[in-house]
Amino acid sequence: MERTTCCVVGGGPAGMVLGLLLARAGVEVTVLEKHGDFLRDFRGDTVHPSTLRLLDDLGLADRFAALPQRHVHSIQLPIGRGGELFTVGEIGSLPGKYNYVAMVPQWDLLDLLADEANREPSFQLRTNTEVTSFLMERGRVTGVRYRDRTSGSTGELRATLTVACDGRGSLARNLPELGLQEFACPMDVWWFRLPREESDPQGLVANAGERFLSAMIDRGDYWQCAALIPKGADAKCRAEGLDRFLTAFTEATPWMRRGPADRGPGPRSWDEVKLLDVRMDRLRRWHRPGLLCIGDAAHAMSPVFGIGINLAVEDAVAAARHLAGPLREGTVGLADVRAVQRRRWPTTVATQGLQRIAHARVIGPLLQGRSPAAGREPLRLAEVLTKAPWLKRAPAYFLAYGAGRERPPAESLRRSG
Repeated sequence: MERTTCCVVGGGPAGMVLGLLLARAGVEVTVLEKHGDFLRDFRGDTVHPSTLRLLDDLGLADRFAALPQRHVHSIQLPIGRGGELFTVGEIGSLPGKYNYVAMVPQWDLLDLLADEANREPSFQLRTNTEVTSFLMERGRVTGVRYRDRTSGSTGELRATLTVACDGRGSLARNLPELGLQEFACPMDVWWFRLPREESDPQGLVANAGERFLSAMIDRGDYWQCAALIPKGADAKCRAEGLDRFLTAFTEATPWMRRGPADRGPGPRSWDEVKLLDVRMDRLRRWHRPGLLCIGDAAHAMSPVFGIGINLAVEDAVAAARHLAGPLREGTVGLADVRAVQRRRWPTTVATQGLQRIAHARVIGPLLQGRSPAAGREPLRLAEVLTKAPWLKRAPAYFLAYGAGRERPPAESLRRSG
């Protein structure tokens, strides 16, 4: 029978950050990741200023800066019938060292966190290890059962506390006492790549077409594109043909029409266009005796604002701060895990509330072929934002930091240099 103090299920950003922070604080922690590595394309690759500051606090700023990356300093939206681009969020105007969003392949970030955590004697990362169920004793979660995906062997890992960081497909979501609450989403997302030219805009650019919206993320030599389509319309839209979609996408992006005629090819088949089934929900309770859920396991976020990963990281930081001491001393109880939800609940609810407003008033109408506002109202708003730079800091600050910043346990800090 194997045993650890904290079993972390899932080696995504939340799981790896939590594992690193707890291990540095002297807690024995084992992270179970069902995949053999972190190489999965079209995952969220945005690293926001809140996470950049955390990496600096952990002494990882220089190593992170050495990773291949692109910096996004602004948010641009097409306004009016002509599709003129307006900057509505100037992240570069925010004070401080990290006034940008770093676009870094998520596998590079996770490899960095795993390498750093593996230096701690109390940390263990086990890949190709899929959790199949929870161990239960007298109403308490006491660990997990797992299957080794390489050998097919099974085993049990007992733990003082199990933390579910395994996303919206988490086993914990099947526990009825946690009470999953779901919200309607008007869209799904297609992910794909398009070549980028030096004459193209920089940063994060949004566009609106016929019954779809898109966000284009500047990755240097290519655009990482997300096209929002009506919920459940994937098969119907694919049946209309890839060429038709790419033509409509280009028509909705005026600066692409004015760009070089020899722009490289986009997707050549639907196999290069990946579907994300968008869901937004949250657990009413993130915990039960012996179990805590954080990140997407506790609250699946809409891609609106692109802050889901950074909220999950902040969940992990808050969890480490509340739990490191009790885990190390062997006194962790239900009150400790409840404190994590109390700390993170307001930010989760507020963020999802803003996303629901965006769904109802902007995204839903546009995907149905209706304008969310008539006349010059959007253009006037954009002109006000453009003429009042201080107003552009509000959406920029929210994108950068969310509703607030979490601080890691003091024992986990390693200042750069």
